[in-house]
Amino acid sequence: MKFIAEIDVMPHKALLDPQGKAVSGSMKNLNLPEIGNVRIGKHISLEVEADSKATAEAKVDEACKKLLANPIMEYYEYKISEA
Repeated sequence: MKFIAEIDVMPHKALLDPQGKAVSGSMKNLNLPEIGNVRIGKHISLEVEADSKATAEAKVDEACKKLLANPIMEYYEYKISEA
C-alpha cells in the first residue's frame, strides 16, 4: 500500500529565525506593515510504501528524526494519507 506524507519542519519558537526576521522587515517596505512575526521552515512531501498507516507513520517519524529535521533546532509535524 502506498501512502503520501506531508511534513512541515519549523524552527523552535524560542530560537531566532533570521530568514523570517528578514522577511518580516521587508513587509514594511512592501507596504504590508500588518504582516509580522514571519517564521520560515520547509515543507517535504514523500511517498511511503508500507503495509499499514501505522507502519508508514513509524517510517516517516524515523526519517524526520534521522535526516529531515534537526531536533535541537527544529520541530516537525506530518500528515499521512493513502495515495
